[in-house]
Amino acid sequence: MSYLDELNTPQREAVVNTEGPSLIIAGAGSGKTRVLTYRIARLMEMGTLPSKILALTFTNKAASEMKSRIESVVGAAQTRYLWMGTFHSIFARLLRFESATLGYPSNFTIYDSMDSRSLLKSIVKNLELDEKTYKIPVVASRISNAKNSLIIPPAYAQSAEIQEYDKSIRMPRIKDIYNEYERQCAVAGAMDFDDLLLKTNILFRNHKDILAKYQERFHYILVDEYQDTNFAQYLIVKNLAAYHHNICVVGDDAQSIYSFRGARIENIFNFRTDYPEHRVFKLEQNYRSTQTIVNAANSIIGKNRRQIAKKVFSENEEGKKIRVLQALTDNEEGILVANDISESHLLHHFLFQDYAILYRTNAQSRILEEALRKRNIPYKIYGGQSFYQRKEIKDIIAYFRLIINPKDNEALKRIINYPARGIGDTTLGKLENAAYNSQQSIFDVILSLKSVNICGFNRATLEKLTTFAALIGKFQALVQESDAFDAANNIAAQTGLIADLYNDKSPEGVSRYENIQELLNGISEFSQNAKEEGMPDKLADYMEDIALLTDQDTDKPEDRNKVTMMTIHSSKGLEFKNVYIVGLEENLFPAKAVNASDEDIEEERRLFYVALTRAEVNACLSFARQRYKWGNLEFCNPSRFLREIDARYLDMDHVSEFAERQPSHRSFAPEKPGFRRIDMPDTTMLTDKLSKLRQKTAANGDFEASDMRDIQAGMTVEHKRFGTGKVQNVEGDYPDLKATVFFQTMGQKQLILKYANLRIIE
Repeated sequence: MSYLDELNTPQREAVVNTEGPSLIIAGAGSGKTRVLTYRIARLMEMGTLPSKILALTFTNKAASEMKSRIESVVGAAQTRYLWMGTFHSIFARLLRFESATLGYPSNFTIYDSMDSRSLLKSIVKNLELDEKTYKIPVVASRISNAKNSLIIPPAYAQSAEIQEYDKSIRMPRIKDIYNEYERQCAVAGAMDFDDLLLKTNILFRNHKDILAKYQERFHYILVDEYQDTNFAQYLIVKNLAAYHHNICVVGDDAQSIYSFRGARIENIFNFRTDYPEHRVFKLEQNYRSTQTIVNAANSIIGKNRRQIAKKVFSENEEGKKIRVLQALTDNEEGILVANDISESHLLHHFLFQDYAILYRTNAQSRILEEALRKRNIPYKIYGGQSFYQRKEIKDIIAYFRLIINPKDNEALKRIINYPARGIGDTTLGKLENAAYNSQQSIFDVILSLKSVNICGFNRATLEKLTTFAALIGKFQALVQESDAFDAANNIAAQTGLIADLYNDKSPEGVSRYENIQELLNGISEFSQNAKEEGMPDKLADYMEDIALLTDQDTDKPEDRNKVTMMTIHSSKGLEFKNVYIVGLEENLFPAKAVNASDEDIEEERRLFYVALTRAEVNACLSFARQRYKWGNLEFCNPSRFLREIDARYLDMDHVSEFAERQPSHRSFAPEKPGFRRIDMPDTTMLTDKLSKLRQKTAANGDFEASDMRDIQAGMTVEHKRFGTGKVQNVEGDYPDLKATVFFQTMGQKQLILKYANLRIIE
């Protein structure tokens, strides 16, 4: 059977019409990779030399998959001569051929981000600038953005708009850093990642003969995920295609979600203007998802104003409705999702690898990880680290470890100079040698310096070390006196760790700051639960709890049968039988909706569309009415995306009320029958009371505890986080009463009533 016989009519049209500019709009799950690879195979079958074909992708995985498919049609011998790979790998190859023209050796070094930041750090120091002001990640981000916009140092320095912005962030000398950075890279014979695109554009701009050579060489140019191209990539492709005009781009404007990386959705919108003689092929049949999932996704992406018209459809089974789960708190949301996965796994015999949990920010993973662990559900973090393995989390936990056990040398080495306190590697090296020779811990050596300066440090170094030891000593007293949250919060603040992360406004810095917030949320929950249950609530007790959790993190590369957890951005291009999209609340997803522009909201909506179309069989959406932020429980409103989905495709049985909390705001309920209010099933009186209580809480935003002197066994009570429960028994004398309460969502809890803040319903 010919490979063309595997294609539907629109796919076949896109494969066989190889001449001239082609725009292939490929809806989610529509087989775009197959079309792109078969188009290349078709060109080679028709006699085009593989060396005349340039195929550009965004990931090595995509390039490898495409090559493998082409080999199955035309054979490996021919495929190896294709110019196929990522933008950066292809143009690194081209630059090595032409490096002398730019004054670089052919074996130039390619700096990764760590190399670049290390060089920037030394430049900031050499220019005698304050590194606390000139944050290296921020400086690196500014330079990277400039390069991707093809702005070289002289143009950067001459731009009044750029200079005004740099002054506004108190970094007016980034122009000098950028200039020196470029000079030192050239001296070192090095290019960074962004240079591979910038230098290619400079090469083509300044050397028309070289541009003409590659224009002639590449008879056919194919670009995958065209909606994700930035300005530098767009211009390279446009220049190379200017001679033969045989350019084929594949993409989906509905899946353009990387503007924060410089991607420009305008590139795919403007293709038809750039190439007036173009042809458009629309791949609209989704082979991945059920009809219900596809229709629901269509109903929400249709709200975007800027889009290329298409109607994605599925001929798969109709499938189940998309379930919506409502939780009282973010902690309950994690429990609901974990319980649902466990039940589905047992009842429907899916493998754990058939499940994915998608979230908007990495910080959300902490609660979900803990909930999965408690249910003994194996999981893996895709495209990122486990929450407790992230650098900023390991840094603050290293402080906790050292304070609790000052003999922990590894913890000390990690944080003795973070945040920066002027204790460098030379000083640390001397301390380590002294500790080794005297068979003491490093901290013991530091304490002994008051009486015997065995390392020969000068007065300034001794003062820094003494100050550090005093800080740890102060914290040791603090953790004995305070509960875990108060101690952790003070440590994070007084070490300067929170301030250090807060001042870093790069995307990475914001994410790290949010992760510290999420850790403190978890410690706040631990302290509150411990108080209410009469358990030890010190930081040392929390660390024991964390140690038990992290000891279970036994992921092995060969063990693939695990639930996948990832941000939605990381999920693009993947698919799973069962997908959970969590945290569907305003200002979380969509992110910062209060101040967002229309363009921002449209990108967030495209992000939701990407998340939903990862699902093959089942999709589940969840939100919490309350979520912890910096240790405080705050009320949340359901995401606008929930009301934007056509109600016909939603199963709302687990939602008691679907409206905004604030009476002054318009309701999230759309003008559709049956969606303004969803009644809970008439199961038990307790459930009905819970429904009414949630409505009341949503309307008022208040929670007033009752006087515990009147509490008795058999009463129905409500807890701010655990929900509604029934009192099993009460013991002790007021005010030291203790009660055993069975909660619907959390099971049985034994609570110290003066801390528990219960409200008596009846």
